[in-house]
Amino acid sequence: MYIPRGGAATTPAVREQTARVRAARERVPRNVYALGFVSLLTDVSAEMITSVVGYYLLVYLQVSTITVGFLDGLYSAIPVLLSLTAAYLADRYQRRKLLAGIGYGLSAVSKLGFPVVGRSVSGLGLVQGADRLGKGLRTAPRDALISLSTPASIQGRAFGVHRTMDTVGAFLGPLIAVVALGLSVAATAFDAVFVVSFCIATIGLLALLLLVADHREPAATPRKVPFRAALGLLADKEFRRVCLAATVLGVAWISDTFIYLVIQQRLALTAVQYALLAVGTSGSYLLLAVPAGRIADRIGRWRVFLCGHLALLVVYLLLAGPFGGPVLVCVTLAVHGFFYAMTDGVLMAHAGPMLPRELRTAGLALLQSVRALGAFVSSLAFGFAWSVMGSREVVGGYVVALLLALVAAACLVHPEKGTVPRP
Repeated sequence: MYIPRGGAATTPAVREQTARVRAARERVPRNVYALGFVSLLTDVSAEMITSVVGYYLLVYLQVSTITVGFLDGLYSAIPVLLSLTAAYLADRYQRRKLLAGIGYGLSAVSKLGFPVVGRSVSGLGLVQGADRLGKGLRTAPRDALISLSTPASIQGRAFGVHRTMDTVGAFLGPLIAVVALGLSVAATAFDAVFVVSFCIATIGLLALLLLVADHREPAATPRKVPFRAALGLLADKEFRRVCLAATVLGVAWISDTFIYLVIQQRLALTAVQYALLAVGTSGSYLLLAVPAGRIADRIGRWRVFLCGHLALLVVYLLLAGPFGGPVLVCVTLAVHGFFYAMTDGVLMAHAGPMLPRELRTAGLALLQSVRALGAFVSSLAFGFAWSVMGSREVVGGYVVALLLALVAAACLVHPEKGTVPRP
């Protein structure tokens, strides 16, 4: 009997088994969905606050744009203080779920601080700082769990699935905030948002404890690496270039708070209308997150990441232009969502396989930290510039800054570099 080349490997039964194995490798793991559900609930809670905090500060409390810029920058920079140390400990002792849980819990408790501190700017800084410390503790361990649970070939898809579920929460959060504002009397409207946000964040923490599995290497595999090894990741030329490019782009990034405040100023929106702006961004992000991840896996994650910043450039041009109206706002928010879909999870998917498994969490935390430092500088600069000139002129300046940052990022990192998975 003639046996084709490859022998038994070509029989129908073996081909079917091979197809099943390949399909299993291409399937997004259950742990990613569990982490996505936790992030969904947490983002409902977080976006309830984010969707109203700019209006709460600038219109309700009537603080200066410099103060808004400082608090907004603090919101971005605080995670830097703990994220790298926490991520290193998570890698060293393989307790990524524990560190993530502490972070989720701290962020949940911080929500109750808003009604307690009232109009105190220093108190608001402490509350936002506590929330961001929680984010600094949880983000890198969470992303490392996604990366370590997923085959290298579908990292972009896995992060896309997670970010889609995360964005469902970001989409629902502002809507729930609108309901809370609408059902409350004016004097207690914002307090109602803060309390409901705390309750939902607590449910998210319980979901993490019950549904998410930690990832630990076999007993003989882990290496007790020193802390300097985490910082030593920057010795890798390609990873260092990715960190530098992300930082430069972060300096040219206008935060959501300021983008929404520019729109609010132009259209004189109410608190409820302002809260709905985040729905537009989240809606387009939700539609594109998984397709962006799939495309990134096929054509290159860095290419998609840079294209996402081109979408952000379009947002700046729309905000800096002389036109207004609901249609323009809808277009701006839709393109803003495209930016997040093509950058948020895509950057982590690009960097994850570059890093050794035993330092995956620390490496992602380092990348997030330097990017957050860039965002901190950006928010301070935007708030100060807005205090001395019009918002349209400031956005115009950021158009130039983002163009220069894109050129620098394209020169620093080549799409084909840094994509070979580490063991």
